Amino acid sequence: MERPATYTATATIDERGTLTGWSDGARRLLGYDAPAVVGRPAAALLATDATGARRTLAGRGRWHGTVPLRHQDGRRLELDVLAHRRTSPAGRTEWLVVSAVTSRPQPPRGDPLEEWTFLQSPFPLAVFDPDLRLLRANRRLEHALALPEAAMRGLRLTHIVPGAASEEAERSMRAALESGRPQEAHGRLGPDFGRTAVLTPLKDADGRVRAVCLSVSRPAPDAAGGPPPADGTGPGAATAADQVLAAQELGKVTVPRLADVMAVDLLDRPRPGGGAGGPQPGQVVLRRAALRAVPDGEGTRGTCVGEAVVCPAGSPPARCLATARPLLYDTAEPGIAEWAALDPCAGWLRASDTRSLLAVPLVGAGGTLGVALFGRTRRRERFGPEDVRLAEEFTAKAAACIEQARAGAPAPDTAPLRHGLLPHPLPDQAALEITTRCLPAASGTGPGGDWFDVIPLSGARVALVAGDAAGRGIRASATVDRLRTAVRTLADVDLPADELLAHLDDLVLRLAADESSADPATETAGGIGTTCLYAVYDPVSRRCAAARAGHPPPAVVTPDGAVRVLDVPAGPPLGLGGPPFEAVETELPEGSLLALYANGPAEPHGRDVGRALDGMYGAPDRPAPSLDSVCDRVLTELAGHRPDDQLSLLLARTRVLHEDRVACWELDHEPTVVSLARRYVEEQLSAWGLQEAVFTTELIVSELVTNAIRYGRPPVRLRLLRPGSGLICEVYDASGSTPHMRRARIFDEGGRGLLLVAQLAERWGTRHERTGKTVWAEQNPAEQAPVEQTLAAL
Repeated sequence: MERPATYTATATIDERGTLTGWSDGARRLLGYDAPAVVGRPAAALLATDATGARRTLAGRGRWHGTVPLRHQDGRRLELDVLAHRRTSPAGRTEWLVVSAVTSRPQPPRGDPLEEWTFLQSPFPLAVFDPDLRLLRANRRLEHALALPEAAMRGLRLTHIVPGAASEEAERSMRAALESGRPQEAHGRLGPDFGRTAVLTPLKDADGRVRAVCLSVSRPAPDAAGGPPPADGTGPGAATAADQVLAAQELGKVTVPRLADVMAVDLLDRPRPGGGAGGPQPGQVVLRRAALRAVPDGEGTRGTCVGEAVVCPAGSPPARCLATARPLLYDTAEPGIAEWAALDPCAGWLRASDTRSLLAVPLVGAGGTLGVALFGRTRRRERFGPEDVRLAEEFTAKAAACIEQARAGAPAPDTAPLRHGLLPHPLPDQAALEITTRCLPAASGTGPGGDWFDVIPLSGARVALVAGDAAGRGIRASATVDRLRTAVRTLADVDLPADELLAHLDDLVLRLAADESSADPATETAGGIGTTCLYAVYDPVSRRCAAARAGHPPPAVVTPDGAVRVLDVPAGPPLGLGGPPFEAVETELPEGSLLALYANGPAEPHGRDVGRALDGMYGAPDRPAPSLDSVCDRVLTELAGHRPDDQLSLLLARTRVLHEDRVACWELDHEPTVVSLARRYVEEQLSAWGLQEAVFTTELIVSELVTNAIRYGRPPVRLRLLRPGSGLICEVYDASGSTPHMRRARIFDEGGRGLLLVAQLAERWGTRHERTGKTVWAEQNPAEQAPVEQTLAAL
């Protein structure tokens, strides 16, 4: 079989932008012979204006991205390139630009457990083909190099990390391929790598070497126990790239939404106790982790990312670290103006013409991690109290990510953000058995805004929420925090699914209007474009009602193995306007499986999930009795073609409250029926073995039935539910008026009914139906206080 055409195009460019080198691969790619381009400006090959390219590369040591180039025949080519600033053999500074050109298909993914082991290994791992071109890279390698796998795929190690260490590693790779035995290479590939790399040949079932795996040891801790080295390889440091990614994410969230320019400077070691205790003598040494401004790159001259920042004791960063609280400055103040004029580390203030400066400490659980500096130019109003609050909110999330990175886990991909996006722990409820999983993105670009929630409702019902928030990382987390709070608040009112989404849509529009008025350049303001699915399952009627705002519909597997996607009308994503949301209701047999998933607002993969479920349940042996095994099998099916965005999956198996757990009576609309309702309660609770709860429940039912007869309209219905160890009392009447609790005066004959219900029940409320209302009260007989104690409190 003919091997696919794979080659690397390389070029070198001097500091003046002139091409000084041109490989044969570059000739094959763009059609120009070396004499035709060497000595000419590199900008002549671009298909766009070169001003943006020069601004993008200014002050950087490396860059990767997509570049539009013009082929010799006039065609426009969009190429993924990796560029390194290096010193040439002649001692001059130049750029080495490389691009991999290959028709080689991506290697197939294996078993999910093996895939997860590779991706989540704490050691940097990479797989190279027999031509020594990279096929796979795990997250730790991506973070150590601050490069995604996509930017490295198809390149040799000497092009990814130029230097003597990578050349030695390639020689060891070749020896491993030829001998079939593991080899070692010595030399550090980068500051976040150890000094030893192990090259292991990967063999097929016949023993033939098909590839080689590079694994690198982690940096050795400082034996003296001193502070971590400047390259971030000391104890507890993990990779500096993780911290940089979290700091850069803070910049993406806050510029231009909150500020025109910002910088993040980190301490090499957290300062205990939050940094309080008065100004520290001498200078404060930090390390710049992020620098961002709008327009892109404007006003970011000064210290580059990764360089040391030395701040005088009286400077804003030093004062902020000493006090551990936000500080506001006007750059026209004499002390601040002198610092900005003389300190090289404050060059970005001068370049951006910042007039209002806000310094906010980055404080984690283990102490102060550094400081975030936000600037506004004369084009905007100075920072105010609301701006300070927002800055504190965003820096707190960034500090959690940075602290996680220092602890050794890849923060932008895991706990601080993911913890907020998935429900943890799952709430107690009797209607559904639930489990969740998350399949990471193939691109390794960090977490998206996938989120789920499980909300217990009145009447033993449960709401399932799935959504995909606009943005990534901290931006997505902030959006999810707002939407989750809003959904839970609206769910407490027991709104139907379509009405809840309508209120949520209005909220997003209001947030967007508020943010846009403060900053017209705000991106995805207030969560515009976020998708949401809201479904409510009732274990008594076995019916599920659902509505969606731009989100993929849920899949259902019935007990007979039939798989279908619920036909829920597709409403627009939140904040975009359009037709009203529509809800559908369907009956689900006991033991049905509901699958909710999220995979980006523009790329729903419902067909993939449905196909995976259909393939599994269509098998002759009908496997997967447990939800955990169902999740694993579905992800096994999807792992072979991992999406560009992460795929989050929630599976829920329906349970039913059978007749032996539900009792319902139709009551006459007259006062004498209250005593009959009490008798029904006594008989039913005795049958359930809840004699100790009879008196309390009789009091609750008496008050609810009395209110329904006095203020409501017929028909009146009483229902008792016994989900798990709890007990629910419900009284329905056809009136739409809502009862209100009030405090009775000493000589008032009435007004104590709902107050008594509120004291006796764990929680109570009103649920409005399409016609009429239900007033309900929930108890837990096993944990209930004595009635005498409750009555005495009244």
